Amino acid sequence: MKKYLSFFRLRLVTGLQYRTAALAGMVTQFFWGFMEIMVFHAFYKADPSAYPMTMEATAAYVWLQQALLVFFGAWMFEGEILDTINNGNLAYELCRPIRIYDMWFARSVANRMSKAILRCVPILAVAVFLPEGYGLRLPVSLPAFLCFLISLAMGLLVMVALNMLVYGSCLYTISGDGMRILFASLSEFLAGQVIPLPFFPEKVERILELNPWASMGNVPFRIYGGDLAGAAMIRAMILQALWLVILVAAGRLLCAGGEKRAVVQGG
Repeated sequence: MKKYLSFFRLRLVTGLQYRTAALAGMVTQFFWGFMEIMVFHAFYKADPSAYPMTMEATAAYVWLQQALLVFFGAWMFEGEILDTINNGNLAYELCRPIRIYDMWFARSVANRMSKAILRCVPILAVAVFLPEGYGLRLPVSLPAFLCFLISLAMGLLVMVALNMLVYGSCLYTISGDGMRILFASLSEFLAGQVIPLPFFPEKVERILELNPWASMGNVPFRIYGGDLAGAAMIRAMILQALWLVILVAAGRLLCAGGEKRAVVQGG
């Protein structure tokens, strides 16, 4: 376990060095979030009762989504891991007394956390002071906030576990570009990153909430805003935990098989 914590710390410290890139991303995400909220306000102004979430909950969803974009960005892959697979340096990794899956998992979590730490605090700090209906309100209760934190951690792990399936599939292919593009495209829609899942038709929403992508940002963001509470919240968090176990197990099997089949320079 210590060696994987070392990989985690090393990647976390490395990621915290890119402050200029974080500043540029933070400014972009703040203005994008503000434009999204303005669009929602235009619809809510016509008939507030016609929508499944209150404007305050929707605003909280948007700001949390923007502040924690790198937590759940399906397009965000570790370039070093993909290069290791493509250029044959995987052979050096296989010589180490480590599990490839666990090392890549630890690095991926640290990479997302480092970028989120640099960006989320300024965005949330500004959002809290915006007028009601436009800004980020405080959590509905302390228990809800604690559930939000637990759900957020599980959502991050589910996201990384999904990424690991893509890395594992790259061990079986000449190029992983197709898999990465397909994965990112599906994730944007299925995770509610374009439109929150409650805004879909009820029958479609019920189906989408069962997929693993819905167990990423959709659950913690709605818990924070108060849209998901009580028994529904407990069911959603249990589903998060189940998907995490399933995806990690599938990823381990995929990587283990890929390591045995890996071909480096024809060897």
